[in-house]
Amino acid sequence: MAENNWTPTPLDTSGIELDAGLLTLVEALAENAHAHWARRRFTEGWRRGAERSDIALTHPLLVPYPELPEPEKEYDRELAVETIKVVLSLGYRILPPA
Repeated sequence: MAENNWTPTPLDTSGIELDAGLLTLVEALAENAHAHWARRRFTEGWRRGAERSDIALTHPLLVPYPELPEPEKEYDRELAVETIKVVLSLGYRILPPA
């Protein structure tokens, strides 16, 4: 059991497969998630720094998405993939732009 007697139970999306056409959407969502996170940090007074410091409000990942290390990009991609899978598992359809 998790802390505070709460056991997270996300939707089971293990049976949902994304087709190759959604990979562009995954990357766009991942980049947007990073930009949203960074904008929030900048609004809160954070700036780029060599090390993360909650006291000095510095973070080394306050860089444009293309400059992120690959493991950090993968974190954002996993969030995007899971979001798309949830949307699909709830019965919505995602169509490419015309």
